Amino acid sequence: MNASPADDPRLRVLVVDDSAVVRQLMSACLEGVGMEVQSAADPIFAMQKLQRWSPDVIVLDLEMPRMDGLTFLRLLRSEGAIPVVICSGIAGSRTVTAMRALEEGAVEIVARPRVAVREFFQDSLTLLTDAIRGAAQARPRRGLRRIAAASSAGETAADGGLAGHRIRRAASAAGHRADARLVAVGASTGGTEALHHLIAAMPPDAPAMVVVQHMPEGFTAAFAARLGDGARVRVKEAQSGDPIRRGSVLIAPGGRHLTVRNSAQGPVAEVTDGPLVSRHRPSVDVLFRSVAAIAGRRGVGVLLTGMGDDGRDGMLALRAAGAHTLAQDEASCVVFGMPKAAIEAGAVDEVVPLARMTDAILGGLAPGRPRR
Repeated sequence: MNASPADDPRLRVLVVDDSAVVRQLMSACLEGVGMEVQSAADPIFAMQKLQRWSPDVIVLDLEMPRMDGLTFLRLLRSEGAIPVVICSGIAGSRTVTAMRALEEGAVEIVARPRVAVREFFQDSLTLLTDAIRGAAQARPRRGLRRIAAASSAGETAADGGLAGHRIRRAASAAGHRADARLVAVGASTGGTEALHHLIAAMPPDAPAMVVVQHMPEGFTAAFAARLGDGARVRVKEAQSGDPIRRGSVLIAPGGRHLTVRNSAQGPVAEVTDGPLVSRHRPSVDVLFRSVAAIAGRRGVGVLLTGMGDDGRDGMLALRAAGAHTLAQDEASCVVFGMPKAAIEAGAVDEVVPLARMTDAILGGLAPGRPRR
């Protein structure tokens, strides 16, 4: 379950934003859920404050005078490991800057409108506080190569506990063609980097993949384009009616649910509005349940790093339908929340280091390969 405000022993948050209105509103909202908040009008003032006060999380705007947020983020990463949540207007060229912020080590991004700011904080407090709590739990970002190295090292961990978790099942993949399989992936905090690693390793004839990454509306098209750079599979933001086929990856649009349905031409994507499910839209649970219904034993469910429990119930549905289910191991997760919830619920066949996830997906698709 997601943490309640009472579960956080006075999280300390530094808000860095040049808007006095934003600083005031955000501070009031976060203090209202039990967090200790200080603020700074720009990165120069923030650096002075950091000399005498140590926050658990920094909430950072991207566009500020004297020093922009991206430059400040780089300085923070060189000095230490205070997790950073970007809360900024994201549109046009700012979307590219936000992408760069994730690559530079920001843990989460919350898209803030340029108008109706007061209403945004009232309506989106859960989104913002979840992002801050997830960031507070995050391990320092180490880059793709170092995450992969840590994942490989995790293979030698003791067999006890969640890290060594394996469930052996008597079922077999015999009689199912690998090219007819459908891979559903869910991720949240830290997932942008994990997905980059996973998709970059996929061969051009990889099985069809559909993905939910918790991400703001208006941001996922740029994210899909970045994932596709250098990949051997086609990556795009999903639209209703997109065919789901080998060698392609569809990313759920921010702010909308992604499901899979059958059509006369085969499975296609369906993008819909609707209420939050498991506190999210898009929701991993929504995607996983649709894949369980459509693909059954031809499905593969993958849960990557992320806070909370979105995907747990959907992965239970996948496993009940006979799909093969995989979760990222604790050592390679930025936040071991979503995978842990699914593991503890008994929804996971294999717990796999990130460095081995592509092989686990493709190996699990081989005809006749026994389930673990």
